[in-house]
This record gives sequence, C-alpha cells and structure tokens, in this order.
Amino acid sequence: MASLASPSESIDTNPNYIHDKEPKDDPLREDIRLLGRMLGDTLREQEGEPTFDLVENIRQTAIRFRRDQDPKARQELDRLLNQLSNKATEAVVRAFSQFSQLSNIAEDMHHNRRRRSYLLARSQPQAGSVARALDLVFSKETSSAALGRFFDKALVSPVLTAHPTEVQRRSILDCQLAIARLLNERDRVQLTPDELSKNEEGLRTNIQILWQTRMLRSARLSVYDEIKNGLAYYHYTFLTEVPHLYAEIEDLLERRMGDKAPRIPPFLRIGSWIGGDRDGNPFVTHEVLLHAAERQSALALDFYMGEVHRIGRRLSLTDRLVDVDEALAALAEASPDRAPSRADEPYRRALIGIYARLAATSMGLGHAIRQRRPVGPAEPYTDSLELVRDLDIVIHSLEQHKSELLARGDLRRVRRAAEVFGFHLAPLDMRQHSHIHEQVVAELFERGANLKGYSDLPEAERVRCLLTEVSSPRLLRSPYLDYSELAQSELHIVETAAEIHRRFGPAALPNYVISKADGISDILEVALLLKEVGLLRAGEKPCLHINIVPLFETIADLRGCARIMDELFSIPYYRKLVDSRNDVQEVMLGYSDSNKDGGFLAANWELYKAETELTKVFAKHKVELRLFHGRGGTVGRGGGPSYQAILAQPPGSVNGQIRITEQGEVIGSKYSDPEIGRRNLETLVAATIEATLLSHDTLGQCADEYYGVMEVLAGDALRAYRSLVYETPGFNRYFQESTPIKEIAGLNIGSRPPSRKKSDLIEDLRAIPWTFSWGVNRAMITGWYGFGTAVEMFVQREGKGDNGLGLLQKMYQAWPFLQTLLSNMDMVLAKTDMGIASRYAELVTDVELRREVFGRIQKEWELSVKWLFAVTGRTELLQDNPTLARSIRNRTPYIDPLNHLQVELLRRYRSGDATDAVTRAIQLTINGVAAGLRNSG
Repeated sequence: MASLASPSESIDTNPNYIHDKEPKDDPLREDIRLLGRMLGDTLREQEGEPTFDLVENIRQTAIRFRRDQDPKARQELDRLLNQLSNKATEAVVRAFSQFSQLSNIAEDMHHNRRRRSYLLARSQPQAGSVARALDLVFSKETSSAALGRFFDKALVSPVLTAHPTEVQRRSILDCQLAIARLLNERDRVQLTPDELSKNEEGLRTNIQILWQTRMLRSARLSVYDEIKNGLAYYHYTFLTEVPHLYAEIEDLLERRMGDKAPRIPPFLRIGSWIGGDRDGNPFVTHEVLLHAAERQSALALDFYMGEVHRIGRRLSLTDRLVDVDEALAALAEASPDRAPSRADEPYRRALIGIYARLAATSMGLGHAIRQRRPVGPAEPYTDSLELVRDLDIVIHSLEQHKSELLARGDLRRVRRAAEVFGFHLAPLDMRQHSHIHEQVVAELFERGANLKGYSDLPEAERVRCLLTEVSSPRLLRSPYLDYSELAQSELHIVETAAEIHRRFGPAALPNYVISKADGISDILEVALLLKEVGLLRAGEKPCLHINIVPLFETIADLRGCARIMDELFSIPYYRKLVDSRNDVQEVMLGYSDSNKDGGFLAANWELYKAETELTKVFAKHKVELRLFHGRGGTVGRGGGPSYQAILAQPPGSVNGQIRITEQGEVIGSKYSDPEIGRRNLETLVAATIEATLLSHDTLGQCADEYYGVMEVLAGDALRAYRSLVYETPGFNRYFQESTPIKEIAGLNIGSRPPSRKKSDLIEDLRAIPWTFSWGVNRAMITGWYGFGTAVEMFVQREGKGDNGLGLLQKMYQAWPFLQTLLSNMDMVLAKTDMGIASRYAELVTDVELRREVFGRIQKEWELSVKWLFAVTGRTELLQDNPTLARSIRNRTPYIDPLNHLQVELLRRYRSGDATDAVTRAIQLTINGVAAGLRNSG
C-alpha cells in the first residue's frame, strides 16, 4: 500500500506539466514524506486501519483518473465514493484536507531553505530583492539626490482586507505554525538523538491536535472576529519584520554610499480595511469602526511597552564605566524610577521612564495595561514622534560612547516600529458604495436646504448644488431634525471618523474609498459628508483632512475614469482641496468586478489603459497620482506575483507610490510565516524602486501598433466572455448547479453577505464568491476564458507570419504587460482540470444546457492552451516556473479526491439528503480545496 506521502505519481505522466526532479528539492520531498507518514499513523490510530486503506485506495484511483482519464478508474472512483457512510466521508475529507495543508507547510519551509542556501552561497542578489533593485539602480548611475527624492515621497502599502475567502480557523493556523517551527528546527540545528525524538514527538502531537480540532467554524465570523484575526499578523510578522526590512535597506545603502546614504523615512506601511469597509456589509457600524481603531492602537502600545521593558532589562550599563551625553542624563533624571540599586544605570532608568510615559499614553487613550504596571506616574506622550525622539536620545548616546552595536540592535528596530506604526498601528480605510452616499446627501439636502429630488437631478445640476454646499461653512444637518436609519448610520460613521482623528491622529484613518464611483458627484458627496463633521474645512483656502479615493470597478467605469478625473481637477475648488493634500490624489482600480464584468483579458487591458490615461490627466493638472490596486488573491481577481505585476504597470504609473490589497487566504500564505512575510514585503519595495527609477518603456515606436492589437484582442475576448456568461440562456442556472455557490454562502468564512442584493443574478453577486466558485469546481474560467477565441480570430484575420502569430510573438518578447498577463494565465490553466470540471457539470440537471455550456468551456480551454503555447513558444504549462509546477504536482493528489467527494456530496445534498453530516462534509471539502489551491478566491 502506498504511503500518504507519495505524491509523485499524481501528474508525472500528464503532458501539460514538466516533471523534473531536482536534487535541491530532496529535502522538501523528505519533509512531505515525514509529515505524510505521521498523518497516516495518526489516521490509523484515530480511525483504524480500514479507514487508512480506504483513503489510500481513493487517492490511487483519483490519480489514475487524472493521469489516464481511464473510464474504469472513473467507475471505481464512483463506486468507492457512493458507498461511503457519512462518518467515513468526513474522515476521508479531513485526511486529504490535512495532508494538503501539511504539504503547504513543507513547501513554505522549503522556500525559506532555498533562500538561505542562496544567501549562504553568496550568490548574486535574486530578482525581487532590494539588493538586486539597488544594484540595477546604481548601474544606471542614479544620484544619491534622486534616490533620496524617491524615498522622501515613496509609499508602499499592502492593505489587509477582510474579504471572505479565508477558510482557515485561527486555532488551525496556530497549530500549523507550530509544525512549521519544528520543521525549521530540524533543518537549521543538528539535533542529538534525544532532541530529534522530542522534535518528532512535537510534530506528532501537533498533527494529532490538528486531527482532533474542528476544521470548520461553528458560527459565521463577525467583524469583531475579523479585526482580531487581522491583528494576529502583526504578532506573526509585521511588528518585527517591517523594522528588520528597513534596517536591511539602510545597511545596503550605507555600505554603498557611506555618509551620502539618504535618510529612509517610513515609506512602507501596512494598511487595513478590516472594520472600516462597510460596502455591502451592514455589520460594519460606527461602533465597529471605533473598536478597530482602539484595538489597533492598544496592540501598538502594548508591543512598545513589551519591547522597551525587555531592552531596559538588558541595558545595565553603569555610568561608572561608560559616559553618557547630557540629553540621556536628563532623560534618566526625568524617570520616575528612584530605586537606589539603579542609581548608576542611566540607560535603564531612561527606558523605565519611557515605559512609564507609554503606560500613561496607553491609559490616556482608554486602553487597559496588559504589561507590568509602571514604577511611577509620568506624562503621556502627545504623539509617537515624541517617543521616537526619546529613543533617538538613547541611541545617539550609545553611538557616541562606544556602544554602537547596542544602538544598532533591538533599539534601532523598536524606534523604527514606533516611526512606522505610531500609536495607531495601521492606517484604516473607510469604504462605502456611492449609491448609499447619494441617498444620505439627498436626505440632507431635503431637510437642511429644502431641496427635494436631488437624486433625480442631472449630473451637472448635482455638481452645482454640491459645490455650493461644500464651499459654504454652514452645515446641512441639525440635531433638531429626525433622519432615516440609513442617514443616521452613515452620519455616525463620519462622526466616529472625526473622533478617531482627535484621539489617535489623522494617520489612523487617512482614506475614504468610494465604491462604484462613476461621476464627479460621487466624489463631492463624500466631501460634503466630511464637511458636516469637520473633516473638511470650507472657505477660501479649504483644507481636507482625509483622502477621498474614487474606486473605478466595471469596464465602463475604467473607460470613463480619466475623463472624470480631468473634469474633477478642472473644478477650482476641488483643485484647492487636492492642494491641501500635498497635491496627491489617490485612485483605486477594481480588478475583481472588472473581471466579472468583462473577463480576464478585457479587464486587464482596460486596467492598463485606464492607468495610462490617468497618468496623462494627472500630469496635465500637475497632480501626483497614487494608484491603489484592488487585487484579489486569485488571477481572476487581479492576483498573481506582485513583483512582476508592479513591473508590468504602464510607464510613469507607479512613480514611487503604490497601494495593493491583500485578501482572503492569501494573507495567511504570505504573512503568517515571518521569513516569507518579510520576503513578500521586500518584493513590493524592490518592484516599486525598479518601476520608479528604471525605465520600463521597452516598446518605443511599436507602442501604438501593440496597443492596437491588444484593443482588438480585448474586444473579441470581451464579446466571447459576455456571450457565455451574460447572453447564454440558462447560464446562470448552469453556474448555480455546476458550482457549490449556494453551499459556499453557508460556509462561515466571513461577515459579508455573498451578494449586494437578495438576488441570484450574476450581476448582483460579489466578485469574490463568483471567482471562488469557479476555483473550487476547477473550471477557473475567470482566469482565461476568451483568450483562445480572441487569438484565433486575430490570427485568422491577419494571416500567418508577421501579420498574425509572428506579431503576437514579438509583442510577448518585448512587453512586460503581456508577459505577466500570459504568465498568470499559464498558472490558472495549470490548476484548471477539465476532467474534474466535467464531473461538476454532471450536476446540471438540464442535459442540453450542460452539453452546450460545458462544451463551450472545454473548447475555449483547449484554444487557450493551444494559443498560449503558440505565442510563448512553450510546449508545457508552467515550463518556465518549475517551482510552481512542483508545488502543484505535490498538492494535486490530495486536492483531486476532495473535488470528487464534493461532487458526490452535492449530488446527495441536492437529492434531499440535507443532513447536518452531509452539509458539514460539503463545507469541509470546500475548505480543503481552497486551502490546497492557496489562491482560490
């Protein structure tokens, strides 16, 4: 009987995958075998030998079905799955889910192992590293002044969102992190036999805990849960690794430039939407918004207090042996610590004083003190800059008196943490849909200005009314008037935003994002709401205290966004508001909804064009553009490797500033492990440096021709996609029956409802469950559909040679945008499985509908693979990405059986067997497939 840890049989004979086995990956295979053997032992112990044998039999049969599309394997698989009892089904599902997750852990550890091997070999810096980016910059003889200007205006900000595709429970994640630490110990430390035995016992213990822990949440996540879960990543990674990365950049520049190295301001910041994003989420209230700000602040201050106490315990330097400067002596003297035993220890007393001020600050902000009580009373800090100045006094004195190593260690990192995270931890964004703003403003006009019918006014008249009120100091709202529940809720939100500014500072809540912004009035409506609570000061020299960020989401929105911003900047009063924000205007582009609206190829091209046109408009009005990319985890929602994506942006569109959403289960895969987290942050910084300081305009005179070709391809792909999704009679029924969309809605993976309205229409469905559903059923049409048809039509029209395929091949070789686009599509096509998708199609009860729609999907998949190979010159999927190919090869044997089981369970459920056991098993399969794919939604 094969072991659970023998994944190599899964795809080795599949012609669409490379299947080389490099010696450098032997440690990964050993880790997977080790974890698989331990899981198998746990399965035998907990469930019995027959269950273990059953799991292995299903796995081997699923491999035969994938490898050979063998009808006998299909029949055998059906027989095995059909006869499973509910209890056996759950055990089988959990076994495959757990191994998939253990395989993920081993992969992550192998990434760290390979990175360390690379560094130990003193190899040249890798692409995506800051060292490599700086090498490229210095090779262009970039001046220190230019580099300094870059860092002075730079902003790199991954923004955590609570979009509901994070399927892992925190308890499961913590256990997986413990397993990762134990694997890491085996790799980095030569263990004695006793130590090795204890290590293995620890692994077995945690695997047993995993097996005995409920995988599913028993209740839907609340927004408070999402806030708590989001904050966990600060403990895992951000609070320690962000300062570490800053120190690495400083050291690199210092080694290259010495005294001419530029100062590095806090340009890398971790943002958040969790607790502030109320678009379509009625559970995000003003109480939730305030709670998010309070919890973030409390965590930051608790971290500083813990670090200062720990450092203070170590800095036992006596003034009998070392000198100190006057500022440090004064800081020590101001400390409430009067213990005779520390009278000669000025550094320790200074840090005890800093601790006391932090405790007073925390209590003043309303937080409970979780650390030890201060030794005495102290004045609270007015802001985090005062804390930074105190830490600078300590660092400077150490540097001046032969203690440079102490100054460059933990003190340096906590000082940087204070500068980056402040007393607010993370800049929190608010977001709401423009339609909600319209309703509230209409009510304010009717009650406060006796203007009825605002919503019925033409756009020009709306803008005139809004400008009149935004520029006037009078308020429309009154405490003596009654407002609707909606208006009260929204006004409470902006009132709370003003309170957060007063308590925690403007940096705690700097942005207001407007979903579905498709007109000037949408931006001015938010300006009016902000004015009502003092976050916009009217007058001749108006001042805006929050960035108003329009989000352009659909294909039509993307096509119109440059015109809207041009008209908006042409309004003198709004231009003054932008001037009060240092002439910086942020614009958010929505990848998810544009993809659901127009398909993968068209959405990506419209996004590229929108960025290009926005760059021109902003240059015309002398406004600095900051783009906020609403990328999801999956390629169908704009995901994919961030480094390549940033380098593929249009020339001039990055310009030192970029914000990118991090969503769903991708947050866990990127940031739960400190090393991997730091590496992911580093790639964002490196890509921003390269995209800003190095020329990526490689097209030259070919640009117009290539843009014209892309316009044709995108148009044909758009029509192909819309024809399938929105114009095929019965397609919605096909979608509802061939995917687990309804069952996903019952999975407790987020606080947000799956649709904006109570409707089954695709138009009303959120992009996340739309993409998630196609990912789980392995058709994954959101990441490729339309490409094959578009290229085939182009080649047929243009003919062969340079006028057709040859031209596309030249475009691919020269254009980073097209390279990244096709690389991402390559990844999705590799994860797509038409054999498994065909099994989901069989759930569609209308046979003719099933044959028509699945037939079109399969034909398009074949065309897309054919033309991907033709354009790129490859003969296998993932031919240029062996690491990902290996990853998929390792995971697929444990994902495929979950899909097969899910189809059988859905059939039972929809036939009337809607017991708790069947429902729970379906949800377990959804959980397992999503965790295995890693970027499913």
